[in-house]
Amino acid sequence: MRIELFSIFYLIFIVVGYPQQEQLKIEWREGVLLSWGDFQAEPDSSLSYSANTNSGITYSWNYSTSSGKPVLKHEVHAFFYPEKSWVKKEDADEYLLAHEQLHFDISELYARKLRQALNSYEIGRTIRQDLKRIYNQIEKERAALQDQFDKETMHSENREAEMRWRSFVAKELDKLAAFQ
Repeated sequence: MRIELFSIFYLIFIVVGYPQQEQLKIEWREGVLLSWGDFQAEPDSSLSYSANTNSGITYSWNYSTSSGKPVLKHEVHAFFYPEKSWVKKEDADEYLLAHEQLHFDISELYARKLRQALNSYEIGRTIRQDLKRIYNQIEKERAALQDQFDKETMHSENREAEMRWRSFVAKELDKLAAFQ
């Protein structure tokens, strides 16, 4: 009985008490660019393209009525995940790095869109569902734009399209600068 009890406590410690290693991530910052050193995953040789950026947006929120009126506080972040991003070393040049940076910038663009949407959200009775719906819609749009970017630039091979995209994303980020 004593051994079984010890085993149960030991398992609880292992499952609950043992600290989980947090995933390495880089938050998007104005003027701070990715470097090839940030791409830490092993390249996927089965894919034809030369690099892969894993980035996305996260949000958290809380709701309070302690001031007498409903108040929604939220945080939105765009992150790059080094341990899930890779480059084939033989193709690692500055042009390709700028393409991968643009993927990260697109994630920041949608983080700003989410901040804008959450700032204008009118608190209702179904706040949890409403916020999840808003996030899911913006995330769907973000993923679609990432795919469109790669399709139109042929994963950076079409330099003319690449330059159009660089200009487009820069202008869109400027339009939403208030939500940085």
